[in-house]
Amino acid sequence: MTTHTGTFHVAVDHVDADTLTPTTTYLGTCDQAHVDEVRAIAALDTSPHHLLAHPRQPGAFLVLREDGDLDVYVPVDAPEFTVRDPDPTPKTTAGDTDDTGPDLPRGAAGPAYISGAVRFGAQRIGGAMDTPTAPPRAVWHTTESPAGAGYFYSIAAYLMRVGAEPQVIYDPVSDKLGQFGPLTASGRALRNDGTRRTNREGRVCIQVEVLGRARAPWTDSFDPATKPNYRLLIAAMRAHGIPDTWPAGTPAATAAAATRRDRTTWQTKGGHYGHSQIPGNDHWDPGGINTAIVPGPRPGADDDTPAPDSGVYVVKKGDTLSAIAVRHSTTTAALAKLNGIKDPDRIRPGQRLRLPGQAAPKPQYEPFPGQAFFHTGRRSPVITAMGRRLVAEGCGRYNHGPGPQWTNADRNSYAAWQRKLGYSGDDADGIPGKASWDALKVPKQL
Repeated sequence: MTTHTGTFHVAVDHVDADTLTPTTTYLGTCDQAHVDEVRAIAALDTSPHHLLAHPRQPGAFLVLREDGDLDVYVPVDAPEFTVRDPDPTPKTTAGDTDDTGPDLPRGAAGPAYISGAVRFGAQRIGGAMDTPTAPPRAVWHTTESPAGAGYFYSIAAYLMRVGAEPQVIYDPVSDKLGQFGPLTASGRALRNDGTRRTNREGRVCIQVEVLGRARAPWTDSFDPATKPNYRLLIAAMRAHGIPDTWPAGTPAATAAAATRRDRTTWQTKGGHYGHSQIPGNDHWDPGGINTAIVPGPRPGADDDTPAPDSGVYVVKKGDTLSAIAVRHSTTTAALAKLNGIKDPDRIRPGQRLRLPGQAAPKPQYEPFPGQAFFHTGRRSPVITAMGRRLVAEGCGRYNHGPGPQWTNADRNSYAAWQRKLGYSGDDADGIPGKASWDALKVPKQL
């Protein structure tokens, strides 16, 4: 990398809480001594700041801050860098049931957006796929940064500034999930393989930047059962037909081992890949992640018995109602009555059967957290869950999201809910009260 000495431009990128678009504040210039001090502080093990080099502007670097802002340093003599314009938004819709999102081409099988994902920027990062008849695939990256809720926003600002956005960003610590563009269009986090545009390979090529480092796989001590947004991400990939396989094998656990990038495998086989396995690229992320967790077992897979305390059995191919009854110490008549089955000979694979002796699970809802909970700056998964319920009730007034931070969009949406309940005037002020909250039935967050 070219080393610059002398004077640097300094700016701060901040992701606006309402628009989720970075705004830049120019702070002037600084000298080399200040830059050296910044680098030294970021290098300390105890520092909450983390330094990343700009991948396309020699000498420039950026500092991730735990408060979500991004400090930008650019030598005054550095060549100008601009992010290329994405393709024009196409005019035909495919796979997106959310009318706030862009129209997309070619009738994709799955959703364009994941329910509740934070939507950063203008949602225009790529375009149509080059090989839409090829199998769908997912590519896993790591940000080579700390993980955690604060860095989620500064990393998002970094990726937008350098023009290297995937479709998805995910923090495995907080379970925060965001999108820079629809799953059905291309990302721009991969380098081309010669003239072959790797970002546009397959029916879809869903790329995920996971906050973390390749040398310390993010799947270590990661429990998908406690991460509902991760499960939504995997479900969206499956809805697009991405197989639960790793065609190129488990991603390499070291940089030295990340040398095999088979072009034929990449171009012909759908499934999950690491950045380290893509031809034309030289990074070794995401490291040796656990492929038993990514993507993990499908719901109900290999269930010969119900999950603990669930009282549910998932029918598999070849099952008969009488055989299921014997296996679970009940009768065919009891199973049929409990599940409203009129013809015991007609059950289908994937059908979920309640078992006698097990009460139907009672829904759990978030208790009212109090009016003081809802104020500017409040961040909580409860707010995301509330927003999703408001959308489900036809009261969503969101241009982006809903997300975890309380904003005017949440207040406007809640006011619509209050009016739906019959509130009027000052009573429909958009601030939750106990009666309206209890009526909304916000699911309990883990």
